[in-house]
Amino acid sequence: MTYVPGRQTIENNQDVVVFLIGARVNKWWLLPLSLPILASMPRMLRELAKDPSSGFLGVQNLGLGGMVQYWRSVEDLNRYAHDRSRKHRPAWLAYMQKILGNGAAGVWHETYAVKAGNYEVVYTNMPPIGQGRFRPLVSATGERATAARRLRGAGSEHASSEHAAAERATEAEA
Repeated sequence: MTYVPGRQTIENNQDVVVFLIGARVNKWWLLPLSLPILASMPRMLRELAKDPSSGFLGVQNLGLGGMVQYWRSVEDLNRYAHDRSRKHRPAWLAYMQKILGNGAAGVWHETYAVKAGNYEVVYTNMPPIGQGRFRPLVSATGERATAARRLRGAGSEHASSEHAAAERATEAEA
C-alpha cells in the first residue's frame, strides 16, 4: 500500500464517536455455533458503507479480534444498533439466544463521544489509516505541527508547563 509522504493530520473541528468493537472465540469446540454470528460483522460494515445517511464514517481494522469504527454521533450509532430492519439487531439477538449462556464467544465494545477540538491525529509517512481514511488530510505544520497545538483549546490540561516543554522540544527538533 502506498503511503502519504511527510507529516499529515486532519482538522479536529467535528465531533466524532469512536467505537471500539471486537470478538473472540472462547470455546473452539463450539465454533460451528459461534461462527455464523461472529461472521455477521462484514455484512454489517458493507450495509453501513452503502448508506452515508447512517452516520457511519469509516472503520479501521485492528487485526484479529478488533476494529475501530468512527460515527458522526452517538444517536446515529444507537439508531443503527436498535433498528430492526438493519443487520445488527438480528445478529445481536442470535448472540443473546445462542451464545451468551454458554460462553462460546465473547463480544466487547467501548464507545467514546469526542467533542471537536478534543482529539488530534498525526500520520507520518503512512498510508491512509484511522480518520485519515475518510477525512481530508492536511499538512501537520505551523499551528498543526505538534500534538499540543492540535489540541489547543481542548482543556487547560493541554496548557500545562509539561506540554509546553514538550512542544518546545519538538519545535527544536524540526
